[in-house]
Amino acid sequence: MLDQFLHYLTVEKGLSENTIEAYHHDLVRFLDHLKEKGIEDVSKVDKLNLRAFLLGLRRRGLSTRTVGRNQVALRTFFRFLVLEGILEANPAEELESPKMIKALPEILTSREIELLLEQPDLKTPLGIRDRAMLEMLYATGMRVSELTGLLMNQVNLEAGYTLVYGKGSKERVVPLGSEAIQWVTLYLETVRSRLLKGKESPLLFVGRSRKGMSRQRFWKSLKGYGEKAGIKKRVTPHLLRHSFASHLLEGGADLRSVQMMLGHVDISTTQIYTHVTGDRLKKVHRKYHPRG
Repeated sequence: MLDQFLHYLTVEKGLSENTIEAYHHDLVRFLDHLKEKGIEDVSKVDKLNLRAFLLGLRRRGLSTRTVGRNQVALRTFFRFLVLEGILEANPAEELESPKMIKALPEILTSREIELLLEQPDLKTPLGIRDRAMLEMLYATGMRVSELTGLLMNQVNLEAGYTLVYGKGSKERVVPLGSEAIQWVTLYLETVRSRLLKGKESPLLFVGRSRKGMSRQRFWKSLKGYGEKAGIKKRVTPHLLRHSFASHLLEGGADLRSVQMMLGHVDISTTQIYTHVTGDRLKKVHRKYHPRG
């Protein structure tokens, strides 16, 4: 039934590989939980079983966001079973959603960004490639999967933009800064063909194996550069995405433009970054308000 469900998500719903992978991970964990409880028939699962499972996730210290994602996976899975006529009712339909507490995202300062970007060894081909990737990531705020899957034909250095295919295959156009253009150009002119060793690849960023980098590999490299730079924060691709959005808003960018560049469907998702603009807004208020 799980295999059928994942096939349904892929073929009929057209969900991304990352989303399907998350559903698979969450549901395997749930099915293992049922096995531990001696429940072998899915029709025997009720609301209490589901609540006990989600409560167990909370007790294990998983975040509210992760518990909420598991709940969505359960609701969608059981909805599919009803759709297929395997169950008459969805026991997950009326589960109360966990309160989603939106934690303020941590960001890197401008100085920390500079330190991070300076870490790749520019005497090596891979160092130049990594510098280009870091510059691209910070310049566009794209997700790591979008970066590692970027194709040559998605980037127009002459016009100064990249076409990004985000969640749900939605596309957006994101401008490139002069630094990103400079480093990607250097990478293309001096490094990429050497890494490919006469072979061809549609991917923009390639490795020694002439293939693209996996998300996990890039994540590991980024973590290493963060440690090398002496940055105490946990440096991840998403931290650069947070920093990209926050620095734009601090510089005076409007929320709608940042939303479009990040590829957020709902502007409320982007609004979480407005916390960083507090000091700037106070200065503007003091300067321009008649009673400031």
